[in-house]
Amino acid sequence: MTDHPNQVPAEFVPPSVWRNPWHFLAFGFGSGTLPKAPGTWGSLVALPFIPLWQMLPDWGYWLMLGITMLFGFWLCGKVADDLRVHDHEGIVWDEMVGMWITLWLVPEGWYWLLTGFLVFRFFDILKPWPIRWIDRQVHGGVGIMLDDVLAGVFAWLAMQGLVWCFT
Repeated sequence: MTDHPNQVPAEFVPPSVWRNPWHFLAFGFGSGTLPKAPGTWGSLVALPFIPLWQMLPDWGYWLMLGITMLFGFWLCGKVADDLRVHDHEGIVWDEMVGMWITLWLVPEGWYWLLTGFLVFRFFDILKPWPIRWIDRQVHGGVGIMLDDVLAGVFAWLAMQGLVWCFT
């Protein structure tokens, strides 16, 4: 799963997003097809899942994180290969998982969701070391996912600090 010689432009929205269920999931239920800031839209699409996941015991939320992350390694790699684009900007499953990591063990409330969204986007866009290095050096589905998983871990640590300070 490396860069493909017949790569298509990343801005191209493949019609398969609306026909292929794997592509639809990888594109964040279609949010990755939006023309501006698909990663931001994908992060927002993750938010409605949080109240449902917060009803689970902590280990259940953790299990969902593990399942969606492992599934994402395969899904993002498969769709990138199908599209012949290493990390198509419309593939936002990785942002969704990063958001779910960010908001694990965060109290309920819209302000915590908003804060988590902003903190995750900060780390996802800024990509401090080693996130940027991973983004450039690790390829395939693991590479697509891993930088956002790590951004989610950084954001989770920041959120836990905020929770500790303000609750």
